[in-house]
Amino acid sequence: MHIFVLGSGVVGTTTAYYLAKKGFEVTVIDRQEGPALETSFANAGQISPGYASPWAAPGVPLKAIKWMLQKHSPLIMKPTSDLTQYRWIWQLIKNCNPKSYAINKERMVRMSEYSRDCIDQLRAETGIAYEGRQKGTIQLFRKQQQLDGVSKDVKVLEEMGTPYEILDRQGILSYEPGLSGTINEFVGALRLPNDETGDCFMFTQALANLAKEAGVKFKFNHSIDRFEYKNGQIQGVWVNGQLETADAYVVALGSYSTAMLKPIGIDVPIYPLKGFSLTIPISDESKAPQSTVLDETYKVALTRFDNRIRMGGMAGVNGFDLSLKQKYRDTLHEVFNHVFPGGGHLEEATFWTGLRPATPDGTPIVGKTRYSNLWINSGHGTLGWTMSCGSAKYLADLMAGEQPQISTEGFDLSRYSA
Repeated sequence: MHIFVLGSGVVGTTTAYYLAKKGFEVTVIDRQEGPALETSFANAGQISPGYASPWAAPGVPLKAIKWMLQKHSPLIMKPTSDLTQYRWIWQLIKNCNPKSYAINKERMVRMSEYSRDCIDQLRAETGIAYEGRQKGTIQLFRKQQQLDGVSKDVKVLEEMGTPYEILDRQGILSYEPGLSGTINEFVGALRLPNDETGDCFMFTQALANLAKEAGVKFKFNHSIDRFEYKNGQIQGVWVNGQLETADAYVVALGSYSTAMLKPIGIDVPIYPLKGFSLTIPISDESKAPQSTVLDETYKVALTRFDNRIRMGGMAGVNGFDLSLKQKYRDTLHEVFNHVFPGGGHLEEATFWTGLRPATPDGTPIVGKTRYSNLWINSGHGTLGWTMSCGSAKYLADLMAGEQPQISTEGFDLSRYSA
C-alpha cells in the first residue's frame, strides 16, 4: 500500500519512518526545501512527558488576564478577523475545569510516556544523534503558591507511574549548579528525571535520512493545494497543480492542517500558538544549564545542547503572524538574566519564531477520519517532539490493522462529537 504523508516536520517525518518500518510504501510531500524547517526547526528542545499538561487548566482564564498585564507577559493575545480564533479560545475556556483537566492531562501523559519509550528504543536501535541528554527537567517555582499547586499534577504522575522529585533550593543546585547566583529567587521545584533534551531539527534531519534508507521518498518544494474526494474516499491530492494519487493519506501539516481539511468537511480545532526562541552560544559552562529548566512564572524553558542554550517560550494567540518583534526578544533576554545570568552570549543569539499547532484540550488528534483512507496526526501543541515517535508508531499500528500498545481512548476526532 502506498501512503502519502503530508508534512515533513518532526511529526510527519516520524510518521513516515514508522510506516516504512511496517512495510508500507511511503512518500512525504512538503512545501519546504527540506525536513523540519518550520515549527520543528528551533523549538525549546524538550522531550518532556512528565511536563505534559494542557494549557486549559482551572484558573487559567484569570491568570491569562494577569499575564497580559505584565510587562514581560508569557501570553500575547491579539484579536483578528478570523472567527476560528474566538471559537478555539471558547473551547479552551470550556476545558478549564478540574474534570476536563484531569482527563486531558492523562491522555497527554499517556501518549508522551509511550513516545519517550519509543524514542529511547529508536536511539538504541539506530544510534541516532541529536545532541541529546537524558538528565531530566526541573520546573522552577518563584512563589509558594505555585509549589503548593503542583499537587494536582503530581497525582496524575503517580497514577501513570511517572517518577518525580520535589526539590528545595539545595536540591535544585545539586542538579543545576549554574543556578547558584539566582537560587534565592526560587522557593522550590518539581524534577522529572525521565525527561530528555536535544535539538529537534538535528533529530528530524537524521531520522529523515534513516527513513530514506528504509525506502521513504521525499518530495520537497511541492505546494499541497487540496484533496479530491468522492464516495467517502480521498481520490487524490492536488500538488503543484497536478493530481497525485496514493492508497492512503496522512495529514501532518501542523497548524495548516485545519485549512487543508475544512474544504472536505472535516473540522479540526487546531490553532497556531506562536512561540519564540533564542539559540545562545554558551559563554561560561559553570553558569549554564545542564539539562532543561522551566521557569513557571514566565513560562519559559532553557535547554542545554552541547555548546548552546535553547530558550523557548511565550504563546501568541494571533493567527499566522510570523513577525519577529524586538520587545519579545527583550522579554527572553530579561528572563535569561533572571535565571542564568552570564551563562551565554546573548548578543550573539539567534531569534526565531514558529507556530505550534494546538488543540483546545491539549491532546493531539491522531487516528482515522470519516474518509476510509484519510488519517490525521496533528495538533501536538508545544509537545510535538515529545509526542512525535509515540503518535507516529501508534498511527502506524492503526493503519496496519494492529492493536496499538497503549489505549486508544481520546485520541481521534470522535472526542469532539461526544
